[in-house]
Amino acid sequence: MGEAAGLHYDIHGPDGAPTLILSSGLGGAGAYWTANLAALAAEYRVVTYDQRGTGASAAAPAGETSVADMAQDVVALMDALGIDRAHFIGHALGGMIGIEAALLSGRIDRLVVVNGWRTLSPHTARCFDARLAILRGAGVEPFLRAQPLFLYPPDWIAAHDADLEAALAHHLASFPGVDTMEKRIAAVRAWSPSPDRLSALRSVLVVATRDDVLVPYSAALDLAEGFPAADVATFAWGGHACNVTDPHGFNRLVLGFLGS
Repeated sequence: MGEAAGLHYDIHGPDGAPTLILSSGLGGAGAYWTANLAALAAEYRVVTYDQRGTGASAAAPAGETSVADMAQDVVALMDALGIDRAHFIGHALGGMIGIEAALLSGRIDRLVVVNGWRTLSPHTARCFDARLAILRGAGVEPFLRAQPLFLYPPDWIAAHDADLEAALAHHLASFPGVDTMEKRIAAVRAWSPSPDRLSALRSVLVVATRDDVLVPYSAALDLAEGFPAADVATFAWGGHACNVTDPHGFNRLVLGFLGS
């Protein structure tokens, strides 16, 4: 583990292997990828990091933030670690960061976007409104208790209730603060790339999950339409965080794409 460009990072896997950067969604913490690390690090030099203002990274600067700002952080981290080129897997907001980092730097080889979008769905907007209402009206703990409802299928939540309850104290201790969370939600809601920008990217895999409660399946497929020739993979089950609920299927899928 270490710190560079104001970001806390961890490196897993063998020296000399191709570099793979993992970027999480709204929560921003690199620990989100715990279920996937062993499989991915067997073949790649995997870099996980806490996005600015989250986890152990430096606080976010005052004022608004944007997905482009978050992508600049990724490029600065690559520069600080001497990473010339890398593959990139991003979950939701993390996928948007990967798109912007690829466009900004031209240094992302293969890009995987998991349950992302290019146009905010009215359904997703309603989910964000509900989450903000909980955060502002009920507080941080109810916000975090409600979070699994947007991430995982009901049967998975029921089967892992004890684990989710045990993790709550950690999530409370590491919560970035109401102001930072509101800015991050505003940033992801505002992201709306023009079609001509997306058309510049090749070697993209878009992952869409049919039972995603937060991002409609159709919205993820619509993102794929924005690229010239994106590969598309679908999960029938797994929810928004399908890499957590079905790590074996997810790992097999992305390793096949990255190595193809």
